[in-house]
Amino acid sequence: MKIIAREIPPRAVWALQQAGIHPLLAQLYAARGVHSAEELNDGLARLLPPSSLHGAKEAAQLLADAMDSGKKICVVADYDCDGATACAVALRGLRLLGAQHVSYLVPDRVVDGYGLTAPIAERVKASGADLLVTVDNGIASLDGVARAKALGLQVLVTDHHLPALTDGQIWLPDADVIVNPNQPDCSFESKALAGVGVMFYVLLALRAELRERGVFDAGNQPKLDTLLPLVALGTVADVVKLDANNRRLVAQGLKRIRAGHLPAGIAALFKAAGRQAPMATTFDFGFALGPRINAAGRLADMTLGIECLLSDDEARADELAQMLDGINRERRDIEAGMREQAQLAADAMIDEDEEPPPAIAIFDPDFHEGVVGIVASRIKDKLHRPTFVFAASQAPGKEHELKGSGRSIPGFHLRDALDLVAKRCPGVLLRFGGHAMAAGCTIAEEQFEAFEYALQQVAREWLDAATLTRRLDTDGPLPAEYRRTDVVDTLHQEVWGQGFAAPTFSEFVEVVSQRLVGEKHLALKLKHQGQPVDGIWFGHTEALPARVKLAFRLDADEWQGIKRVRFLVEGAEL
Repeated sequence: MKIIAREIPPRAVWALQQAGIHPLLAQLYAARGVHSAEELNDGLARLLPPSSLHGAKEAAQLLADAMDSGKKICVVADYDCDGATACAVALRGLRLLGAQHVSYLVPDRVVDGYGLTAPIAERVKASGADLLVTVDNGIASLDGVARAKALGLQVLVTDHHLPALTDGQIWLPDADVIVNPNQPDCSFESKALAGVGVMFYVLLALRAELRERGVFDAGNQPKLDTLLPLVALGTVADVVKLDANNRRLVAQGLKRIRAGHLPAGIAALFKAAGRQAPMATTFDFGFALGPRINAAGRLADMTLGIECLLSDDEARADELAQMLDGINRERRDIEAGMREQAQLAADAMIDEDEEPPPAIAIFDPDFHEGVVGIVASRIKDKLHRPTFVFAASQAPGKEHELKGSGRSIPGFHLRDALDLVAKRCPGVLLRFGGHAMAAGCTIAEEQFEAFEYALQQVAREWLDAATLTRRLDTDGPLPAEYRRTDVVDTLHQEVWGQGFAAPTFSEFVEVVSQRLVGEKHLALKLKHQGQPVDGIWFGHTEALPARVKLAFRLDADEWQGIKRVRFLVEGAEL
């Protein structure tokens, strides 16, 4: 691993400090490309306008017409946290704005697969719906949209994924309206908007349309900011880039949660996870609440997650949150066993003292398809290689297919790599899609070795030694005067996440003592700039030398009522 300190532009630091920004925050923000305090203004008025999102106006007109004529609207969701929160935002928001007939349908990961398929369109039609609205899916559902239209349904696609691409040509579904910042001809500045963010913007546009029609005026219109806790949760959990617009959405959601203005379901999830809503952080979204909702889509039925987010009854919300917590525990147990098997398989590919292959593909008939993505992420983190993990399909009639989920490293666009594999080896990939850093695909079981060979060939061509070397970007040394618990609290209050990394510091420290705790974590007694401080490296068991360059995050540990700073170690340059 190479630990690299970010460049800190001195002029930007000075400008931020002059504007009254905390000196340490000024350095951190400047290193992340912030040049002025105005960029840190998280007020709702600073959000990008809905009018700049291509299709939002037309979507608002379509929805307003449907509501006016009493049509039935059915929302087709995705089975991850972004899809669940987007569904909850859609139903809550449409009802707030006056829709009388709104229902939802969420596909089953195993039976239905991903996205709006033809059978799902038929189920929507059978439910009596007139207008089908997708959230967090649909942009690549050419057949599903075509079937819905053939059945006489109107279709509104709201999504944020990349459109279908075949031989360099982009294909869009034949929907009545598409709202997606990543579709051609959309000039919306935030291409990183999550699925839940897209739906929130459609609701903003709908409210404006209803104002124009005289249904509301500025004084009596419903307050859509009640939806922001859901928007914030889905945005962080989907690991989209936290650009300025997304940071504003997340900051606004966090403010409401901390102030006690949150749906019963989110409050129940905080309780089930043992977290404190008044001190909510983006870490809670990504590592406590999000995984509990995702677990339902991975192992059970995402209806549980959506119903939890829709519930206004505290007792019912608590019951659902406890069920989700139990499913998440089961997910962790399954994942732990799979991760151990996957790691053994990955280790078997590596000769002693040799580097891993440039890309990893692993299949085991005992793997569960609901958690292959998580396992791929863990292996990718450990080996620093693009990784696909496959499980046998559990769908009826698909027993000889493998469903794979991949995670990548910087410099290797996973969806583009799959596209190249498909061109070079026709017939190997039955289906595929995704993004630069995460993708999924389906292959026939007998094609696994062909896929593995083709993927590794692409990786050999695209990746060089520098890209294959793990790099950890940090904020350099931590000034001793900031090694305080109040500074920890200040940092935790800010919005950090994908593309706007949480502060990580790096410097040489002395290792006074070290011991294993829980058999898999390294507890440390360190000297930082001559002063003692505790540290812990979760998931690491190998001993460190007496003096070592560590990368670490600041945290506070409380023992017998006394709060102390500790270092959470992220890596070491050995």
